[in-house]
Amino acid sequence: MTMDKFLKQKCQKDKSEQQSTSVKSKISPMARIGILGGTFDPIHQGHITLALENAKWLSLNSIYLLPAHIPPHKTQTTASAIHRKAMVELVCQQYPILQLDERELTKNTPSYTVESLKEIKEQNPNSQIFFIIGMDSLLTFTQWHRWSEILQYCHLVVNTRPDYDLKKLKQACHQSLSLYFTDDLKILDCVKSGKIIFYQNTHIDISSTDIRRELSQGIFAQNKLSTKVIDYIKQHQLYSQ
Repeated sequence: MTMDKFLKQKCQKDKSEQQSTSVKSKISPMARIGILGGTFDPIHQGHITLALENAKWLSLNSIYLLPAHIPPHKTQTTASAIHRKAMVELVCQQYPILQLDERELTKNTPSYTVESLKEIKEQNPNSQIFFIIGMDSLLTFTQWHRWSEILQYCHLVVNTRPDYDLKKLKQACHQSLSLYFTDDLKILDCVKSGKIIFYQNTHIDISSTDIRRELSQGIFAQNKLSTKVIDYIKQHQLYSQ
């Protein structure tokens, strides 16, 4: 018997026992919180679509957009923390399910995912946390700071392109990660954290680097940036040469 099957059977047994205790008793589902991190330099339609698709797929109650102050793998960002925060706030105003989480912006040290997730879990002990990443991040995940501890606080949601072969992706991953993989969404009803699931989304291939280059040339692509973000960039003359 696989671990997933064992957990599912245990979950079903626990539910049956709880229901038999009282006819009126009901099992309250855990709230589900998605976390999407990044520099958001600037926040664009790719970020927004990614967040909204995952929210629908996983029935998330909310998604926290978590802008990094000083990403460990980068020396600096183009726009300041204040401007990146303001642009994320503008997007959150348009989509109620999205919320700004500014905890990393208040730090003067590199932003480590494990520390933020630990804080979020402590503040939401009865919620499930889903940390959303791309497939490139999964390939380097075992190089992240205290990576195994991250899975104590959340499930990892790996977004891939629709045409990508998931078998090849899984084979390319560090062998130790395979213990956490699952294709069964129902298992998430039984386990608060520690699983890695895969979602093949519509994937809007938008690069922040390309956007910054276009903005420096005075190109404002409305299919890549929201109107409010474009207006903010123009008002504050961001990304101009």
